[in-house]
Amino acid sequence: MGMLTLAWILVSTLIVSLISLIGIFFLSLKEKLLGKILLVTVSFASGTMLGGAFLHLIPESLVPFNENVFAAILLGIVVFFLLEKFLWRHCHERECPVHPFAYLDLFGDGIHNFIDGVIIAASFITSVPLGVTTTLAVVSHEIPQEIGDFAILVHGGFGKTRALFYNFLSALTAVAGAVFTYFFFSSLPDMEYLLAFAAGSFIYIAASDLIPELHKETKPLISGVQFVLLVVGILLMWFLK
Repeated sequence: MGMLTLAWILVSTLIVSLISLIGIFFLSLKEKLLGKILLVTVSFASGTMLGGAFLHLIPESLVPFNENVFAAILLGIVVFFLLEKFLWRHCHERECPVHPFAYLDLFGDGIHNFIDGVIIAASFITSVPLGVTTTLAVVSHEIPQEIGDFAILVHGGFGKTRALFYNFLSALTAVAGAVFTYFFFSSLPDMEYLLAFAAGSFIYIAASDLIPELHKETKPLISGVQFVLLVVGILLMWFLK
């Protein structure tokens, strides 16, 4: 490993992190129009989270098969349940303009991005062509997911600019994961448990927080659009697999 490899790793993970700024295209929209768009975009985010968990993270964590991975998935669900209970308690004691699920999304996405950084760095350490291919694959599934993350943060109470900023900070964990992997590659533990934990966090956020938010909409037309976008999100993750 040399400085050129490290440069490849840093540039690649920074490019992946910059995708989180895709929400900048929504900044110029008026609040009323943005609210309507976000209402259905959260459906898309739910689909990409569930698709990402069941079609990407869990299958990757099961190679080779390890039944303890399912315990890690459950641990991810339980830990995020506890985190949300703590956040809800904090918000009952103090008025919170931001819903707890927005903070959970930042934390869960940070874990996911850290894993992406580890995977990209490990690929470049193996070979540059493999690293480039892996980076392109990560970029392809980050674009729809980052749109969804921005929608979740704004829907959860963050202002547009603040949501953009915090989403970018969460994305930078990919750089941290990559640097960690570059310097400690030889002692890197098996990744299946971290992948499974991230999958559990995605499942919890989508099923416990986002989908109940969608059920607040009762108009048949909008409900139909929400369902379609949820399925589109899942199918997109399947296609990117």
